[in-house]
Amino acid sequence: MKAPKQSRHGHLMSALAIVAGALGVSAAAPAYAVLGGQPMAAPQGATAESSTAAVARAAVASGASSASTTSASNYTVRTTTLASGTVINEYLSTEGVVFGIAWHGPRMPDLASLLGSYFPQYQQGLKAQRAARGGRGPVSVQDSGLVVDSGGHMGSFAGSAYLPQSLPAGVSASDIQ
Repeated sequence: MKAPKQSRHGHLMSALAIVAGALGVSAAAPAYAVLGGQPMAAPQGATAESSTAAVARAAVASGASSASTTSASNYTVRTTTLASGTVINEYLSTEGVVFGIAWHGPRMPDLASLLGSYFPQYQQGLKAQRAARGGRGPVSVQDSGLVVDSGGHMGSFAGSAYLPQSLPAGVSASDIQ
């Protein structure tokens, strides 16, 4: 018995449904810190490590991602290495609010997720910078409430973002790295 004939459109729709299903299963939303909010939850499959500045760091068990925490007197730095190899440092106030974020690695992190509600402000600054100097090169958005510096090239990206008004006493912009 012959199978019913399927139109070319039907094959295309079936193929798209399979691809969409596969992407939906494998494309989990990235877990990042939100500037001005809470630190990121460790991504799925991450290995976490916590330590203070006075305690030697234990070796991180092998895994796709890892996270570690170190403390200073008036802020905490939490480091997370994503499966892509990109390292994200979160700078947390004593209240646990992210006042700064820095990244470096082979892939650019999702800035919309990292910057949260500050992303539209970043986009405006980026648009103004691109209009003034062109569409390429490092980005430096400096506003009274947000500073973002980002640059690099394929395979090597780095940057930082912080809220100047939220820097704890004794912390400078150069500490966000």
